[in-house]
Amino acid sequence: MTIQCKVKSIQPLACNTYQILLHPETPVDFKAGQYLMVVMGEKDKRPFSIASSPCRHEGELELHIGAAEQNAYALEVVEAMKAALEQDGEITIDAPHGDAWVQEESERPLLLIAGGTGFSYVRSILDHCVAQELNNDIHLYWGGRDECQLYAKAELEEIAAKHNNVHFVPVVEEAPSEWAGKTGNVLQAVEQDFDSLAEFDIYIAGRFEMAGAAREQFTLNKQAQAERMFADAYAFI
Repeated sequence: MTIQCKVKSIQPLACNTYQILLHPETPVDFKAGQYLMVVMGEKDKRPFSIASSPCRHEGELELHIGAAEQNAYALEVVEAMKAALEQDGEITIDAPHGDAWVQEESERPLLLIAGGTGFSYVRSILDHCVAQELNNDIHLYWGGRDECQLYAKAELEEIAAKHNNVHFVPVVEEAPSEWAGKTGNVLQAVEQDFDSLAEFDIYIAGRFEMAGAAREQFTLNKQAQAERMFADAYAFI
């Protein structure tokens, strides 16, 4: 469904990463883990995960967009958002999309894996599960190049401290000497920490090659069930 939105705010989250709040003219009925398309042209629609959760987004839609200079695909969207904010204009979205939403009826533990701004996908799922007071164990692994990219690290540590069933593991490729999280590749970190993933519902957001590698590695080495692995990428690869 195509919907007009006002751009309510644009805030930096980290280097070249922005939090954008949209206020749609009509409410968007979506599920935690779905995405929207920003309409840039008649045949140019660009997907971004919805970072807000459906149970407490209060009519607003939150996006986290990584827009480095070399990423024109995302940078052009941020520039269009900034122009709409400055000129009190509107942005057109097409939503909701995606079938990798959280399986709320499942009693299995959840493994949420994000690379970079793929965090917006798992954030929606985590926030929704916490708000619904689900008792499932939730393990969230978030990987980035360095600590600066893990812009919500403090927020996640606070959530984990308040909820015994939530476990957060930050993973960076470049770690400072005082780093207390894991170092290296986020998928390798998961493989090191779990003997088996047979009982888990696994949700993944990041580059397509990362999602593909996770499905191959986890089903082969950790007994993960392919039908219990969820990612928007799996609709395409």
